[in-house]
Amino acid sequence: MSQNFLVDRHALELVVKAAAPEGLVLEPGSGEGVLTWALAEAGARVVGYEIDPRLAGRLAARTRDDPRIEVVRGDFVAARPPREPFAVVGNIPYSATSRIVDWCLDAPALTSATLLTQLEYARKRSGDYGRWSLVTVRSWPWFRWELGERIGRHSFRPVPSVDSAILRIERRPQPLVRAGRGYRELVELGFGGVGGTLRASLRRRYDGVDAALAAAGIPRDAVVAFVHPDQWAVLWERLCR
Repeated sequence: MSQNFLVDRHALELVVKAAAPEGLVLEPGSGEGVLTWALAEAGARVVGYEIDPRLAGRLAARTRDDPRIEVVRGDFVAARPPREPFAVVGNIPYSATSRIVDWCLDAPALTSATLLTQLEYARKRSGDYGRWSLVTVRSWPWFRWELGERIGRHSFRPVPSVDSAILRIERRPQPLVRAGRGYRELVELGFGGVGGTLRASLRRRYDGVDAALAAAGIPRDAVVAFVHPDQWAVLWERLCR
């Protein structure tokens, strides 16, 4: 089940500090409950999801008298998102990272997600390599993506083959664009890769591409991965309004 349990107290403290938990917090993959207890102690009301029936039963038994903690035996991504504002905090399985992130981005009441993920994934999604992924750019008007502290592989048992990092996804108070469908269509066309440049891809559908690129400060020969997400909001403003 791709379970690598967090055993380093300092790393645990870094996750809780990054999350700044309050109110309702959902935890994917509660495991043995180390993070679950820490979130509750920090003031959160925690609903922990654990797909392993043995671990879920053990944690439920240990927390049955604690009103701050509820344990759900099941798959987190099969859960219905709460209607009230909530955050997600978790040491998540590497194999389920994309599904959990997609679930978070689709939840209307999500305020933030603080996820302990594979280091490479966190770096790619936060632009730390100087390149930007489709997932990040497509969601950027609604969410900030930030790379947090690096967590070494020896902070886990069993020890995985790679290091991890804290990835923070936080909903913006106000979106950068108002037309979500139009923006996403623009981004998906840009990432389509036709012609080798962003300019070539966008000119298939939009007029005034050269002027829009100039307004956003994007070179005409720019490859899509190197265009900063903030520049996409300018493109949308010029091409889609």
